[in-house]
Amino acid sequence: MNRCPWCGNYELYVKYHDEEWGVPVHDDRKHFEFLVLESAQAGLSWITILRKRENYREAYDNFDPIKISQYDEEKIKALLANPGIVRNRRKIDASIGNAKEFLKLQDEYGSFDNYIWSFVDNKQIINNWKDLSEAPASTELSDKISKDLKKRGFKFLGTTIVYSYLQAVGIIDDHIDSCFKRTNSV
Repeated sequence: MNRCPWCGNYELYVKYHDEEWGVPVHDDRKHFEFLVLESAQAGLSWITILRKRENYREAYDNFDPIKISQYDEEKIKALLANPGIVRNRRKIDASIGNAKEFLKLQDEYGSFDNYIWSFVDNKQIINNWKDLSEAPASTELSDKISKDLKKRGFKFLGTTIVYSYLQAVGIIDDHIDSCFKRTNSV
């Protein structure tokens, strides 16, 4: 079975590639989970974050943005002491602030899903890459979304992180042409 080469034979990567990456998400909690994980990944490898994902789910109340928006200094100290997550104060503070902004977007648009998919008129972008090296690290779309999120107060969501997020939640399908998960192959 042909897959995108970035996942190699590593079981956790293969499972993520086969079951999640590039699959359209329309669930706000899942959107928030990927925003937290992608922002935590800044400067690190994605496999590092995937290995810590279950720890994040437990430490971050299953990515409930309402609960996270209410985290206080005691909870922040507990997160900073948790070896199962990335213990970076700025990233933890950003996740709490981002939860607050996420809730504002839900109020404004009815859901975060409505907000994020509005950038592509609710249509998945399907790229045609023969080789992984053709896929960009960012695009005009990720620039635009990153700029809008930053304007609204989101942190640790630069254009490269936003592009990875868009791939993760299936707004962009970057499976290479020979991959069995390629949208037109499914």
